Amino acid sequence: MALFWMLVCLKNKNQSGDNMKTKILFIGKENDYNCHNAIDFIKQHFPYNTIITGKRGNPYPDEIQLWEGDYIISYLSPWIIKENLLNRSNKASINFHPGPPEYPGIGCTNFAIYDKAKNFGITCHHMLPKVDTGRIIQIDRFPLYETDSVYSLTQRCYAHILNMFYKIMEYLIKGKDLPVSNEKWMRRPYKRKELNELCKINPNMDLNEIKQRVKAVTFPGAPGAYIEFGNMKFKYDINPR
Repeated sequence: MALFWMLVCLKNKNQSGDNMKTKILFIGKENDYNCHNAIDFIKQHFPYNTIITGKRGNPYPDEIQLWEGDYIISYLSPWIIKENLLNRSNKASINFHPGPPEYPGIGCTNFAIYDKAKNFGITCHHMLPKVDTGRIIQIDRFPLYETDSVYSLTQRCYAHILNMFYKIMEYLIKGKDLPVSNEKWMRRPYKRKELNELCKINPNMDLNEIKQRVKAVTFPGAPGAYIEFGNMKFKYDINPR
């Protein structure tokens, strides 16, 4: 019996050693508190790591063009991961999307606020060249309150994403297969053109429609709602929180 447990422990030790050699490419959001916690976790448990962070508008990082390894982790990445990089991931390329399958693409929180959705959520999924279309790994749903703003909803998404990140990383550390969800994406991904259109206010709109659009597109640092007269553009300024 003692010999049996010695062999089991030796096997587990060898498996742990193999996982320590796992090569991770982590691509995240610059200056984000939750993202930095995720980065610290990656550095602690996966010594063979490459960490890239940036913000929207930054050029696509050249230093990842030659990367090869096991897993790509997109954590609120400001870039769309190119197909040639996805192909160099030997095991999986996964993304943490701040929205449920009903809201793929850009502006997911904006459109949920506009729709007065009762529930929201986050999605972990495999990445394909077309954003938010890959096989779903796991979903975490939670209520969307009438009193939520885009900012408050986004912050709750970020908290749920970090929690889900830890759970998914446990599978990698233990060398287990990733979960497989039966849920599917419910529509094609929203595009920036549609989000920009949501920001546009028409003087002929109903007052309630105007108020709902303003609420749905107000966020710190974002352009927000606007109205045009001739060649002049007027932006609506409001406390975003």
